[in-house]
This record gives sequence, C-alpha cells and structure tokens, in this order.
Amino acid sequence: DMGRHRLEGNPPIEVKLRRSARARRLSLRVSRLDGQVTLTLPKHAPEREGIAFLRGREDWLRGHLDRIAPEQPVRIGGVVPVEGRDLPVVAGPARIWPDRVSVPEDATVGVRLKALLKARARDRLAAASDRYAAQLGKSYARLSLRDTRSRWGSCSSRGTLMYSWRLIMAPPPVLEYVAAHEVAHLVEMNHSTAFWAVVEGLFPDYAACRAWLRENGDQLHRVRFDD
Repeated sequence: DMGRHRLEGNPPIEVKLRRSARARRLSLRVSRLDGQVTLTLPKHAPEREGIAFLRGREDWLRGHLDRIAPEQPVRIGGVVPVEGRDLPVVAGPARIWPDRVSVPEDATVGVRLKALLKARARDRLAAASDRYAAQLGKSYARLSLRDTRSRWGSCSSRGTLMYSWRLIMAPPPVLEYVAAHEVAHLVEMNHSTAFWAVVEGLFPDYAACRAWLRENGDQLHRVRFDD
C-alpha cells in the first residue's frame, strides 16, 4: 500500500492507493460494505496518472457512494431478511413465523432477533451438513456458528465445520451451497478441480449461488443486531 489521496469536494473522498504487481491497468473499487475507495495501480505506473484517472471518474464515484445504503439496525416496525425474504418485525412472543418475526417489546430487540436467527441457522446448516456428509459417506466432528466477514464457512482438517450464522438471511439455496462446499472439504482439503467436482456432485447449481454471495453477501453484513 502506498498511502492515501484526498479527493477534494463536497464531501471530500479518502482514497486508498495500492500497487499491485499483477495489475495490468488502473482500477477503482468501492467496497459496498463500508464505502472504502481503493485505487489500484500497476507496479510502474506514475502516481500522477492514477490521480488523473481518479479525477476523470469522480462523477461516477460520487454517484456510486450515494447509492451505498448505510447499515440497517433492526427494530420493531422494520424488517429483517430471513431465508431471502424481508419479513416485518412485530411485537409478540419470540418466534419466526412464515410471514413475520415477532419479538417481545423490550430493549433487546436486536439481541432477541439474533438469537432467533442463529437458532434457525443452526437447524438449517446442521440438516444440510448431515445430508451432504451422508451422501459422501463422511462424518464431521462438530459444527460452530460465527459472525465472520472474511468467509461464509470453513472446514478444519479435524473435520470441524464453521459457518456464518448470517447465511440464514440469504435465499435457502445459498445456505445449502455453502454447506455443500464446506462438507466437500471433508473429501478434498483444497480448491482443486477434484474439489469442485465433489461440490457439483452434491449441489449442481453451485455457480449461481456463488455469484449471489459475491453480489449480495455484503448486504447480509449490513444488518445490525447490536441494540
């Protein structure tokens, strides 16, 4: 990383500059998670060329930043995504219904909702993992849930499956795909052609679900459950 550049204007935009030996051309990236702007330069490109490129893209950049939605805290009267659908959050006993989610009207709406979603996530992920492991004639050691931003799941060499509980907010096939992906690692601890063949055997339509996560995964991280 080379540091930062401040693009003056209203508001000013902080841009992170980085050099990449692999980059063939200048590229500008906006993280949909936090609005971080990164300008990547090929190894020997002059910095002034990068700054000129940045100024030429300023209108596009500002339009893009305006469209990035802020974090969404959950509350009664709002919505929460459950299995790919935005369900209204209403006051009532703590429960996920087919058309709504109810939580008691006290100060811990986020905490209660998170507990409901995590319980549903554990059920769905355990069922999917069991089913796929049985198809492969394998078994896993245990299953744990975390709130990881870097990955949706992992499988350790000891056979521990870890998943992001936020997968319960995605459409059901996406959760199924991640379970198939991690269980496939019980056979192939790598991302070789052989590994993807195992994934495809378990979950033929995996490419569409991978693409969904790439496009929309950050939306799941924007929902905030801390009160």
